[in-house]
This record gives sequence, structure tokens and C-alpha cells, in this order.
Amino acid sequence: MKICLFVLLVLLALPSYAQQNVPEIQFDSVPDFPALPPGMNFGEVSGVAVNSKGHVFVFTRSNSANGPAYGGAAAQLFEFGPKGEFIREIGKGLYAWSEAHTVRIDKDDNIWAIDKGSDMVVKFNQAGRVVWVFGRRTESADEGAKPWEHPDPPLAPIDGMFRQPTDVTWDSDGNIYITDGYVNSRVAKFDKNGDWVKSWGEKGTAQGQFRLPHTIVADRNNNLYVGDRTNRRIQVFDTDGKFLRMFTIDVPPAPGTHSVYGNTPSGERLAAVSGAPNSICITPGPNQVLFIGELTFPGRIFKVSLDGKVLGVIGRAGRQLKQFSGAHQLACPSDHEVYAAETANWRVQKLILH
Repeated sequence: MKICLFVLLVLLALPSYAQQNVPEIQFDSVPDFPALPPGMNFGEVSGVAVNSKGHVFVFTRSNSANGPAYGGAAAQLFEFGPKGEFIREIGKGLYAWSEAHTVRIDKDDNIWAIDKGSDMVVKFNQAGRVVWVFGRRTESADEGAKPWEHPDPPLAPIDGMFRQPTDVTWDSDGNIYITDGYVNSRVAKFDKNGDWVKSWGEKGTAQGQFRLPHTIVADRNNNLYVGDRTNRRIQVFDTDGKFLRMFTIDVPPAPGTHSVYGNTPSGERLAAVSGAPNSICITPGPNQVLFIGELTFPGRIFKVSLDGKVLGVIGRAGRQLKQFSGAHQLACPSDHEVYAAETANWRVQKLILH
């Protein structure tokens, strides 16, 4: 009943927003970026991040040929130089690799990989050496080992453990925030030493509740922006988990836009996916803005102020360069350079905004 009411409210809101004039941001996409070694291809690209040297890290659901079609391990982490030149693979054959989800770089250029399949978050140093692990994957020898089920209401979460985590960010004191995720519907907080502090959130549609917290970033004032994807909203919290505000993106897709695969959504289904925050990045510097990516349809990327005002729209759904399908993670080292990891199009695009 709550879900139906939520969708109805969204549908009622769309006509008023349809009259708003949101500018299209002109941009270019760098062709043939990045340069993979001969014979190598990405799988679904779920993660992208950029460090202080301009190196680009790509987390992809590939290397799955050694597993069964219905559940093979699919995760590889690659590093590329600023011009897209291939540098190395990080964590080859790592025990945590199961289903790549996102990758983030902290202020010290440590590399953090979030693996949805193994329920683990792994911190690498700059040399690519594992220094911390969070969570633990199920052993195949365990009695009854099987994929997570999704009872409603969900089973109670366990401190320090995850059920399909999705993303990570940090505040200015180095505290760690992990969105956890597809099953637990919460944000978990650890201190700068990696010790458990607390968690907040549960499945639901009320303030402070989540239906798939899929992405998280922190601004320079330690406000935490959580992309509550299935609820189609961004919720903002302080570092103690106090709800501050929330906003939605209500920009109808351009007429004639088609889904890359499957039927093009309409009606209630369109209202449920349009503006749903699949990915968020935040620019550095004193005047920060957010870039927010949608699901595979309508497939757009939005430039958004910290108070939730949509400043511009980038691209639309499609397979061509400068089009998007499943912008699963974004990296924005500046307000004119954005990297988009696409799951449905199996690629990373480097975007130069005008």
C-alpha cells in the first residue's frame, strides 16, 4: 500500500515538473577511452574512480568464464593512466571477488572496492596491497550455503557484517560509511581505525528508511547524500545518521527516448524509474556540485546543486557514444570532467562538459 501511494505521488508530481526548463549540458565523450590491452574486453562496468594523480580505476564484471552461467564470479579491478593507458590489474584472483559493484578512492589515494556478491569491502593501499577487509563471504562448504533471500520484513542485520553492500564514503575525520544495501537497507558507520560504530536505517518509505541505498557521498561539511534508489530520492544525513532533508529529480525524459533493452517504461513504471539515483559523485573544491546518474532508462546524468536543484541534464539512453545505459557509478574530479561506468553498455565514458 505504501509503495502504491509513493508511486501515485510521483505520478501526480510529474506534470508540474514537466513544464520546467532544465538546460541540456553540451559535452564530448573521449573516443576509445580507456585503452585495453589487445584481446581484453570489459564485462558490465559497475565502478569507476579517479585518484589525485588522475589515474582511473575501473571495476568490471568480467573474468567470469570459469564459472557457471547462472552464478560465475565476475570481478576485475584495473588501473589506467590519465590518458587512458593501461597500467595494471589490482587484486588478480582475490578471494573477495565475486560480483563487482563500486570502487572509490579516499583522500590518501587508497583504493576501496565494494563487492556485492561476497558481501565484502576491501581497502587496498596505493601499491595494490590489501590492508583492511570488512565483512566476510559465505564459505561454499557451509551447510546450506546459498544466495541471500529477501524476506519482507528483512532479517535483522548483524553489526560488522553485510548483505550485498553497495558503496562507501568518508567524512573529514576519516570515519567510514558503507551503504548496505540490497538486503539490509541501512548505512553502516566505522571509525577511522576501522572499528564498528553504529548503523541506521531499515526497509521502508519513511524518512530515514531505505529501499536500496545504492550510492553515498559526503560533502565538505560532512553531510551524507544517500541515493535511495527504489524510493527514487536522495536523503541527506549528518554523521550521526540524523535525517536532514531529501530531494528528488523530476525531469521527464525527452519524447522519443527508447530503452536500450526491454520495453520502454511508461505510466507507473516510468514514474518509478525516472530520476532514480543509480550513482552519485561530488566535485572537490569550495563550490561543490553533485552529478547523479539514472538507471538504464531514461539513462541520463544530471548536474545538481547540493540543495537538490537540477542545474542541467547530460545525454539520454542509447548505445552510441554520448548516450548511456546504466550509469552505475560516476567519478567527477572537477565540474567539467565526469567519468561514467555503464553496466548495460559494458564501458567507461570520459565526458568533457562545455
